Amino acid sequence: MNFLAHLFLSQQEEELLVGNFLGDFVRKSADENFSMGIRRGLQLHRKIDTFTDTHPVVRESTRLLHERHHKYAPVLLDVFYDFLLAKNWTLYSGESLENYTQKVYAILESYLPIMPPVLQHRLPLMIADDWLVRYGTLEGLEFTFSRMKYRVSEPSHFDGAIGSLQMNLEQLNTGFRQFFPEMIAFVNWSDDSEVV
Repeated sequence: MNFLAHLFLSQQEEELLVGNFLGDFVRKSADENFSMGIRRGLQLHRKIDTFTDTHPVVRESTRLLHERHHKYAPVLLDVFYDFLLAKNWTLYSGESLENYTQKVYAILESYLPIMPPVLQHRLPLMIADDWLVRYGTLEGLEFTFSRMKYRVSEPSHFDGAIGSLQMNLEQLNTGFRQFFPEMIAFVNWSDDSEVV
């Protein structure tokens, strides 16, 4: 799951959403530096990642991408799932993607001072370039992968990412539409009392 899916799964509860957004940028040992609501979001982010990484549909979809993209297949799939969420948005939300993302950007921006420096730099770019909506376009994906290539040890494994999506689109979309409702049910069922 990438940014759009993590944010959507936070149900627009502000601190939960912010914590879920911060999940890839905050070490577990630093959780205590945040409010209880943000800590719940950080823990939700980790639960979502664990559920995703161990789900049989996700594992099968990752296998489709592995031969071409090797160790980055799960990373590509995370981004592809945001693309598929954007494409299937009306199945999961009665609000337009554009309206939803504008609300989310405003929430995230209001918490900018507590974010790690990397996000204090990245979030304004994300908002200016409307990353969350752009994930739903092939050009947006191309832009995303071109940025990611600069942060990895083997950038050539990102080559042909859009072609892999197009070649496997039907199977990936079918898998996503099976997996994502199960993810929503998991998040809704997950017991908040575990959060400390």
